[in-house]
Amino acid sequence: MPKVALYNVNGAQIGEIELSDAVFGIKPNESVLHDAVVMQQASLRQGTHKVKGRSEVRGGGRKPWRQKGTGRARQGSIRAPQWVGGGTVFGPTPRSYAYKLPKKVRRLALKSALSSKVLDSQIIVLDEIVLSAPKTKEMAGILNNLKVDRKALIVDKDYNDVLALSTRNIPGVKFVSAEGVNVVDILKHDKLIMTKEAVAKVEEVLA
Repeated sequence: MPKVALYNVNGAQIGEIELSDAVFGIKPNESVLHDAVVMQQASLRQGTHKVKGRSEVRGGGRKPWRQKGTGRARQGSIRAPQWVGGGTVFGPTPRSYAYKLPKKVRRLALKSALSSKVLDSQIIVLDEIVLSAPKTKEMAGILNNLKVDRKALIVDKDYNDVLALSTRNIPGVKFVSAEGVNVVDILKHDKLIMTKEAVAKVEEVLA
């Protein structure tokens, strides 16, 4: 079982914690990680793109000239696709790009992302994070104690308004609950900071 140091908010090591092999100790599957990232990014697409077809473009209700006898090609509307200002053929219309991977694949991707952080020594486990009130300065001080000067994802057992408000104004820092941990956030941030309770909850769900 992988062992990592356990720290307090002052940056002092107070012990070690064993992580589950089944969650934090697997060989990362890069193919599955890629599939999970593409799935998440696809679900974030708005899909509000829209063009007008010939029935939606203004004008063109009258036939431009009679069917026969002019020597020109027959035309039914000046808003047909071949006319300048006409409608678009087979253009994009609003749609959802969201899709889901099988549950086992999503779980494997999450385990792979967590294990990659352990392999790269980019995970920090804290005993707890307790703030009396939303204080950005106090949260920045904790990160400074942990020598975190890059993008960091902070994970606690449950959603905490105080933590969320204390981290939202720090560039590159994001807070999520253990239930909200996802592949894109883990890979996007250089450091993964988890409380001891968050680790236990993630292991309970994924092991």
